[in-house]
Amino acid sequence: MEKSENTLQAIIKKAKMGNQIAFSMLLDRFWNDVYGFQLKRTQNENDAEDISIQTFSKAFDKIDTYDESYGFKTWLITISKNIHIDLVRKRKRDILGTDGGSNEAVKKVLDDAPTAEDRLITEQNLATLLQYVKKLKPHYQEVINLRYFQELSYADIAEQLNEPINNVKVKLLRAKKLLAEVIKNRS
Repeated sequence: MEKSENTLQAIIKKAKMGNQIAFSMLLDRFWNDVYGFQLKRTQNENDAEDISIQTFSKAFDKIDTYDESYGFKTWLITISKNIHIDLVRKRKRDILGTDGGSNEAVKKVLDDAPTAEDRLITEQNLATLLQYVKKLKPHYQEVINLRYFQELSYADIAEQLNEPINNVKVKLLRAKKLLAEVIKNRS
């Protein structure tokens, strides 16, 4: 146990220095813990996933503030819990406030259809890859499409999705991991 704890601290130290592989390792190691925690709280897969993405985004953005005297998982769960509380408060305000925002949400969902399909079908390998990508949830499809098929930068994707850059990075990490699992299970 002590060896794995030392390894975890080494990974965290690398993440504090901006190492993207370390961030990916932390995401892989703790995703199920945070997601499972939120799934129990929200009882909604989409909310649990969104909150988990926001959790890792915020954690990676503020990793310099992590105090090693506390467990990393505990730190992540605390961030996750606070994000959920903020979300619940915001939803209560929205319900009590005006209804104008809900129409925008519907329009945003309807606009998520991929536009590059026709172009990708011309090459067989890309068409096969696209079929795998289509097995992902729409928000993961979109971020992969923007990054790898439209070749947008993280900043451009963040602007287009109206999300912080760290959210985009976490979504992309998660999307790549899920895509790899889909491809592995199909082979």
